[in-house]
Amino acid sequence: MGEHEFWTLAVVLTIVAALGLFGNLLRQPLIVVFIAVGIIVGPVGFGWVSPSGTLELLAQVGIALLLFLVGLRLDLHLIRATGPVALATGLGQIVFTSVVGYGLARLLGMEPLTALYVAVALTFSSTIIIVKLLSDKRELDQLHGRIAIGFLIVQDIVVVLVMIALTAFGQTSGDSVPAEILQVLWAGGGLLVGLALLSRYVLPRIIPLVARSQELLVLFGVAYAVSVASVSESLGFSPEVGAFLAGVSLASTDYRDALGARLVSLRDFMLLFFFLELGANLDFTDVGRQLTEAAVLSVFVLVGNPLIVVAIMVLMRYPARVGFLAGLTVAQISEFSLIFAALGLSLGHIDSGTVSLITVVGLITIGGSTYMILYSHQIYRWLGRWFDPLDRLGAGMRHRAEQPEAGADVIVYGFGREVVSRVAAGGYRVLAVDYDPQKVAAAKQDNVTAVFGSAEDRDFLETLPLDRARMVLSAIPSSRADLVLIQGLREHGYEGPIVLTALDPLLAEQLRDAGADHVLEPYRSGAEDLLGDLREHMGPPDPPGPQHP
Repeated sequence: MGEHEFWTLAVVLTIVAALGLFGNLLRQPLIVVFIAVGIIVGPVGFGWVSPSGTLELLAQVGIALLLFLVGLRLDLHLIRATGPVALATGLGQIVFTSVVGYGLARLLGMEPLTALYVAVALTFSSTIIIVKLLSDKRELDQLHGRIAIGFLIVQDIVVVLVMIALTAFGQTSGDSVPAEILQVLWAGGGLLVGLALLSRYVLPRIIPLVARSQELLVLFGVAYAVSVASVSESLGFSPEVGAFLAGVSLASTDYRDALGARLVSLRDFMLLFFFLELGANLDFTDVGRQLTEAAVLSVFVLVGNPLIVVAIMVLMRYPARVGFLAGLTVAQISEFSLIFAALGLSLGHIDSGTVSLITVVGLITIGGSTYMILYSHQIYRWLGRWFDPLDRLGAGMRHRAEQPEAGADVIVYGFGREVVSRVAAGGYRVLAVDYDPQKVAAAKQDNVTAVFGSAEDRDFLETLPLDRARMVLSAIPSSRADLVLIQGLREHGYEGPIVLTALDPLLAEQLRDAGADHVLEPYRSGAEDLLGDLREHMGPPDPPGPQHP
């Protein structure tokens, strides 16, 4: 950083904080800000920071913590919870983007190995950014959110495996290839066995003692991640692989959530230096050609990746709207893509110009996809008519796959187990409609028939026994879906009572005005029940005391 490192660091952090505030106002992830600051203070800009020495060391620690937390929180249950769709969309999108991306890179004049690195870098999407955006929109627990997190975890696993393969076999050459491969397997096996023994016999005894102090727990986590990363590097693997395996070795302990929660802020701060170094390393010697290539590849990521996810999910009988909302989460490349490119540079497979190209694509796609995800529902309303043919195809497949039984007393949209169970337990025949195939497959109960369908699919109403149903109930707290359902039911001649669900009084009044016979308000009912319990257990409230001037 120069002679006056402390002063330089203070200035850089001040610029990061100021631009970070501006980035938040624009609703941009801080990754974009960090790289931009790296360009400003690096050799291309003011030249205050050089990508070496202290900055490089801090960047390596940041990457190690990132991979450590990925391993620590590796939850295969999320993949199992979303079923085959997570694997199909995750792997399908990786294969599609890699193949088509490689073809595009070759058409742009890149050498085969460079084109391969660029294509693979385009396949991975940022779990950190997507989780943050979906969490802010309160969509993590919605169907498209759960599916997105599932296939993003698949991507994380694939990128780690690719990095392991690169560091293990990336430097083998000549007649010694068999011997080097044997050496790699021997070293890798030794590392895995060592970590397995630590995880089985040593760590369970040490961590409870360490966890008595929260400060010591954080220090232990950092020391363990960096130590295993350094051992991995000494064995010929990358430090990132070692840090990831260190996290996996702690993933089964009872303290993983506490440790992960306390390391997130430190990880985010240390990653600042990786992205600063990345920005400072950008090579703009051929900026004209790079911008053209970056524009082509960015359009491919922003448009092609979501479309392939939509196509795969429609073929798996999901509505096009769910596929579109999930697909937007892969319309950017991730921090792993940048780490992958940096690894290729360190192995001598690609040059700094290629790393710069991938970084520029990252800046464009992360910035663009952020707004696409924030305004996803509005975008789908604008573009929805273009997806109608796919939706009709998917609807035909769904209707052929599962037809409702002859009759039902109550048709329930949204497979809320409590609602369906209570109605069925009362002796009524229930036809439950849900657009989550996993819930449909798990619905096994007397008096209950579950079918795949959407409240916004008017054509699907033709397959329902509306002439024999005594009530239609929607447990979906969505104004758009409920309004479409009311209109569709009336168009198909249904004259029975319609019961809907609303989470706030304004929406409840809107649904009543639209024709709902009754609106369930769970928050209001819950508040009234709470007040009743308070009066029962605590008696009436005390009268107000005298007022003092």
